[in-house]
Amino acid sequence: MKATFISREENDVKFDIAFDSQEFEDAQIEVYKRTKGKFAVDGFRAGKAPRKVIEQRYGEGVFMEEAIDDMLNGSYPKALRELDVEPVDQPRIEFSKVTKGEPFTATVTVAVPPVVEVKDYEGVSIDEVKYYVTDEDVDGFLDNARKSRARLVDKEGEAADGDTVNIDYAGFKDGIPFDGGAADGQSLKLGSGTFIPGFEEQLLGKKAGDEVEVKVTFPEEYHAEELAGKEAVFKVKVNGIKAEELPELDDEFAGDVSEFETLDEYKEDIRKKLTEQNERRAEAEKKNAVLEAVYEANEIEIPEVMIENEKDQMVQEFASRLRQQGMEFDQYMKFMGKDAADFRNEQAGDAEKRVRMRLIIKAIAKDQGFEATDEDIDQEIGNMAGMYGMEPEKLKGVLGEDQIDMMKDDIRNRKAVDYVYESAVVGAA
Repeated sequence: MKATFISREENDVKFDIAFDSQEFEDAQIEVYKRTKGKFAVDGFRAGKAPRKVIEQRYGEGVFMEEAIDDMLNGSYPKALRELDVEPVDQPRIEFSKVTKGEPFTATVTVAVPPVVEVKDYEGVSIDEVKYYVTDEDVDGFLDNARKSRARLVDKEGEAADGDTVNIDYAGFKDGIPFDGGAADGQSLKLGSGTFIPGFEEQLLGKKAGDEVEVKVTFPEEYHAEELAGKEAVFKVKVNGIKAEELPELDDEFAGDVSEFETLDEYKEDIRKKLTEQNERRAEAEKKNAVLEAVYEANEIEIPEVMIENEKDQMVQEFASRLRQQGMEFDQYMKFMGKDAADFRNEQAGDAEKRVRMRLIIKAIAKDQGFEATDEDIDQEIGNMAGMYGMEPEKLKGVLGEDQIDMMKDDIRNRKAVDYVYESAVVGAA
């Protein structure tokens, strides 16, 4: 196989992939070996007919089409890497005359990203961003740590915000019970927003043993269409009330939740970690500000197919996040009363921005000559191996060429972002 660049016109690249006669013959032999069992030929058991006999019976080109597909599937990615072509759409392919026993050429035309000459990316002016850790921040962290160790204890008297009530309830619409509207022994933390808006508030001040009618209106976007926007009444019995009992904030607590022996040491460590979080947050915001400024300074004409591909990618990412939360994309669309096609089209603006930002960053990396060194690759693989609990060499052995190329792109892009950020002029906070 020999790949030869022909031309680039706007966002289309054209190149040839030439195959010699021996490559063509070898590919047909492999197809024959793989598919000979599919052909029925009188006088031969299945899979035993010679190639020439099958070709005489079914035609000389019986194995040619599949052989050409095999050759292109193997050679097209190699040609892209060899010619440094980045496709953004499916290729259009034209063939020279294809004759058995002769070489042939496939001429490929494929859409590629636009050539970007990025400007005004050095010395960008941005405002300083700083976040300070207050005593209230430390106290809030400690409160959350205490709540994570809280235990529920029986409470006498009225239910208050934050208490957990145990209830039996049954829901009625127009005096008729509805499906899914009843339960016994249900625990509900008041103020959690778990139930329909307005439900939990009507249990505040109630005591164990109280029976109450809770009147609510279901949200307009409620997943059950027959209840959406409708009024309902729940007959509720309060079986019991439990309140959170927090541990004492002392040295013993500090020793239980951390490696420190005293509360003062624990507080000092909390302040240090919160400071580091604030520094990372401030840096991220300043990086975003720099990139936003460069983005605004560079208008780029983007092939529509790149935006369409990005919309598909964004929908897939969203669907993946939903699955992690135990919900399917179609189920979510139905719940929200949306059409999948409409949701996809809603991503158009963000999709275009993501594509343009990616092209800008890549252009900066190219302009500055950033490359991913062997040390960069080894460090990246080492980080990934640590995440997956694998040996770096073992992980390196299973990564394919495409994955390594993506890793190199990520490294180059990060270097570009860091360069733009480090060259920025930061003003006063």
